[in-house]
Amino acid sequence: MNVLILGSGVIGTTMAYYLARAGHEVTVVDRQPGPALETSYANAGEVSPGYSAPWAGPGVPVKAIKWMLMHHSPLVIKPMLDPAMWRWGLAMLRNCTEARYRVNKSRMVRLAEYSRDCLKQLRADTGIAYDERSQGTLQLFRTQKQLDAVGKDVEILKEYGVPYQVLEGDAYLEYEPALALVKHKFVGALRLPGDETGDCFKFTNNLAAMAEALGVKFKFGVNIRGLEQDGSRITGVHTDTGVLSADKYVLALGSYSPLLLKPIGIDIPVYPVKGFSITVPITDAAMAPESTIMDESHKVAVTRLGDNIRVGGTAQLSGYDLRLNASRRATLDFVVTDLFPKGGDVSKAEFWTGLRPMTPDGTPVIGETRYDNLMLSTGHGTLGWTMAAGTGRVMADLVSGRRPEISMEGLTVARYG
Repeated sequence: MNVLILGSGVIGTTMAYYLARAGHEVTVVDRQPGPALETSYANAGEVSPGYSAPWAGPGVPVKAIKWMLMHHSPLVIKPMLDPAMWRWGLAMLRNCTEARYRVNKSRMVRLAEYSRDCLKQLRADTGIAYDERSQGTLQLFRTQKQLDAVGKDVEILKEYGVPYQVLEGDAYLEYEPALALVKHKFVGALRLPGDETGDCFKFTNNLAAMAEALGVKFKFGVNIRGLEQDGSRITGVHTDTGVLSADKYVLALGSYSPLLLKPIGIDIPVYPVKGFSITVPITDAAMAPESTIMDESHKVAVTRLGDNIRVGGTAQLSGYDLRLNASRRATLDFVVTDLFPKGGDVSKAEFWTGLRPMTPDGTPVIGETRYDNLMLSTGHGTLGWTMAAGTGRVMADLVSGRRPEISMEGLTVARYG
């Protein structure tokens, strides 16, 4: 089957690889000059199925107000006359209940755990390298209240058989010895030993080369203008180089997906949530993180990627604005120097921003649509890297007419009616 994938981020490229391996003729189209040059370029580096959770949860509205009042705020909202933003925000508030949180987290963990297993198999099959480490995630708590609140997440981790450790006091130093310099700042941690880390940009580019070896064609520097349809099927994709056609179309354009879908009558609640990162060269390996640290107070992840420390976080609602903001960098600088003051040279850091494609319930939108040859793969939010391999396998199965190895319940656009 001839399959056209729109988008060459980690999601689109991983799907292309699995589809080619399944015997399909695959073409990938992207406006950038190469793979993974937008949201997949410099994310936090976490492959964290155990940390998969919706942002919408009990108490989040109150927490959000407190976050916005913090000096180093993890949340920034720029008031805009954007109906899509306000609809998305109201839908997120409706998901801030205990019942919805449990449902949404269980859906996310299902896909994320499967994805982690697929990534391991992919490594075994191909030998792909991307500064990967398999030493877990450490979620650090600065207050006893934060540590006590971990109970609801632990219940879901137990339900899905996700390994975890609740570490009180400074027991976390066994896994992150460099934190000994600042151990007085934390009361404990949640460790997720099954989580991994890796450079998403390296992974995507290396996998793209493997996909090309399987026959995948990448068309870079091509701007996508719109979808052509006849009421039941997509008949072509308008680009600035002409109309492209295929048997099946898979939309993986992240935050830009709704802009292409709305004109053909599909309205998905995916909205861009702006994130920032810095990439800091390591100056003392013994004083740098071993894996990923998540600072629960500031919602910032600090990850070791080869000879660098990647620091990623903050959430800014400001539409499709891609300007770099000095105050957001100040928060990232603060967290990494607060945790690892001797680990890296912040003055030489690369500063970056990207748009996370977020749904109000946290779960991505993958699978079929009302058009019988159009499929979606978007809305992964902060977990695109975590869920990429599993998403690629699921989508390859669906396109091939096979039943996926995990349930699709609650993962498709059908959950929005």
